[in-house]
Amino acid sequence: QVQLVESGGGSVQPGGSLKLSCVASGFAFSNHGMWWYRQVPGEERELVATIGVGGSYTSYTTSVKGRFTISRDDSKNTLYLQMNSLKSEDTGMYYCKWLGVWGQGTQVTVSS
Repeated sequence: QVQLVESGGGSVQPGGSLKLSCVASGFAFSNHGMWWYRQVPGEERELVATIGVGGSYTSYTTSVKGRFTISRDDSKNTLYLQMNSLKSEDTGMYYCKWLGVWGQGTQVTVSS
């Protein structure tokens, strides 16, 4: 059974940092690219970051470039998203994704 479990969300002040984790199981994690998305209520999910097999490439939506870093540890079947210099507009539910499978999400709230 394929499963993605996110963690690491929370409430922080603007300028703060959080590191999200996504533990994958049920498939050959190391053989696949992975994605982080986020969603604000009333809006569609937005692709935030992508990472290729072995970290061969990464890409980011414009609004997070230079602030967020996607990474992976294939020995732990875990995907990460390091988020620095957080802004209020980064608030949302963050999801990891593999093909058509989504995790349950972890909430990030940036507020003073």
